[in-house]
Amino acid sequence: MFSILKKEFSSFFSNATGYIVIGIFLTLTGLFLWIIPGEYNVFDNGYANLDGLFYLAPWLFLFLCPAVTMRLFAEEKQTGTWELIITKPISKIQIVLGKYIAAWLLVLAALLPTLFYYFSISNLAEPAGNVDSGAFWGSFIGLIFLAASYVSIGTFASSLSKNQIVAFVLAIVISFFFYYGFEVLTSFITAGQTIQVFETLGIHAHYKSMSRGVIDSRDLLYFIVLSSSFLAATVWKIRK
Repeated sequence: MFSILKKEFSSFFSNATGYIVIGIFLTLTGLFLWIIPGEYNVFDNGYANLDGLFYLAPWLFLFLCPAVTMRLFAEEKQTGTWELIITKPISKIQIVLGKYIAAWLLVLAALLPTLFYYFSISNLAEPAGNVDSGAFWGSFIGLIFLAASYVSIGTFASSLSKNQIVAFVLAIVISFFFYYGFEVLTSFITAGQTIQVFETLGIHAHYKSMSRGVIDSRDLLYFIVLSSSFLAATVWKIRK
């Protein structure tokens, strides 16, 4: 599995995909948080927090994660190297996990530099250090698990098609549905208890809960189960 992981992770930077993903994410977040006037701008907001980052990041990940994962299986099938991989003495589960973890690490590499925003906000606050650290770290951990879910969905989408563009679009559609789709469905429901059940099925409710600074085991379990389910579906698909 480690050889697959190493190969996939290095390939992201050998063809500039990794640099583009990290560059786009940091450029967009930097522009919205520090330069472009608006509700996400730190200076316009008037408070020492990074709420804008944690609102924007899930929507940016909605496109960046599929861009990373679309090639994982689709490219192998398109170029004919998939037949070579499956003949090697490695299980299908190890292949899926190796590719998945490599893509997840790339997304985390894009997220890691945003920690500098936290230290910048902390120095800008009056008095210095007057920052809601609990909300920041809760939201940051939430983004890590959110990325894990998006990448697992993208990995599954890539296993469905030989065409990378099709895999990209499928990943966006499925990710959007799990992030916000269940909340849209609640607008058609009147029963209060049913609305609550539908909301807990979606990613947004659990991510929003973690962004309050409280790490609930139920939220962590949701992300783990969701990611594991799509990875299991990917293994089933490539075996079939």
